[in-house]
Amino acid sequence: MLSTLSRLRELLWQDWLWFPEGLGWADLQDHDGKVFPKMGDLWFTLPVALCFLLLRQVFERTVATPMASLLGVKDKHRVSATPNPTLEAYFRRTSKHPQQSCIESLSKQSGYSVRQVQRWFRRRRNQDRPSKVKKFQEASWRFTFYLLAFFAGLWALIDKPWFYDMKEMWNGFPKMPLLPSQYWYYMLELGFYVSLLLSVATDVKRKDFKEQIVHHVATILLISFSWLVNYIRAGTLIMLVHDTSDSLMESAKIFNYAGWRRTCNLFFTTFAAVFIVTRLVILPFWIIHTTWVYPLTLYPPFFGFYFFNGLLVVLQCLHVFWAILILRMVVKFLPGNHIVADERSDHEESETEDEDVDHARKEMSKNGHAQNGHTPLNNNHGKME
Repeated sequence: MLSTLSRLRELLWQDWLWFPEGLGWADLQDHDGKVFPKMGDLWFTLPVALCFLLLRQVFERTVATPMASLLGVKDKHRVSATPNPTLEAYFRRTSKHPQQSCIESLSKQSGYSVRQVQRWFRRRRNQDRPSKVKKFQEASWRFTFYLLAFFAGLWALIDKPWFYDMKEMWNGFPKMPLLPSQYWYYMLELGFYVSLLLSVATDVKRKDFKEQIVHHVATILLISFSWLVNYIRAGTLIMLVHDTSDSLMESAKIFNYAGWRRTCNLFFTTFAAVFIVTRLVILPFWIIHTTWVYPLTLYPPFFGFYFFNGLLVVLQCLHVFWAILILRMVVKFLPGNHIVADERSDHEESETEDEDVDHARKEMSKNGHAQNGHTPLNNNHGKME
């Protein structure tokens, strides 16, 4: 068994899989005071991720919560659903949104009226939804990290030649010494995304929850792989491009929760423009072009080349998906100047919905029984069959 694993490991780390012909892992050995990335360095991201999780708890309690109070962010009073084993079992095991036929059946089983069953399920769904303050805390934490990470990345790259000429990211590959700024930028970014993956069960769940998981996993794999094979110059550029727009999105959320309509719209519009430029223009046509097309003029393709660019394509597909959601939100608020609602959010249901429906039905019933003393005519004849 051990010999099989040993052979498999040797096969997995063959030079020809991950490097161009004539190059390999031996080129990443430290020498003459030059330091190169190593696999063991990645273990350091686990304590970094745990530190981020602890720091987040402290930040949300000591910074985000007082800030929410200062900006007037308050949670709505929620009426809890009355304990009912029958309805609770259906809610957990079958569906949170029962069909009308199921509601009538549940009404008979629980002893509630149809209206009471509908109200119970609405209140029960609201119980599972995160509060506005929790959303504000999460957005504030992410905004703080993305903003600091952007300036840290900019500081690490501003004086590097590959920041201005991306072809320079391949100059001397893979024998490019690791810089201290690159080391810490990588460890912090990777540690943060690992912390996001670890906290996904408790974070606010949105409609793109599965896409977020795919994004986190692809990002962690991309950062880790680029570290192992010394694609660090490309990796730092990719991380900077992502951090550029993320802080703007989180700031728009912050002002959305605070009810600052115009400020939210301003930040969201800016975010949408920056997102489209960085994720749909710079990333695919500059960076991915330099990692996919330009290397073919220097080396024949190899497995590591396809693996790295394959992960980039996965991220790019997610960017297109999110760009569609963003444009839908932009279209919604432009004509009427309404506040932007996050298309990915699961919105809380109002306690007055049933009353509104009942009122509408009563009005229809009144108008249906008598209009000027006569029963209204059936209008179905006017429809095309």
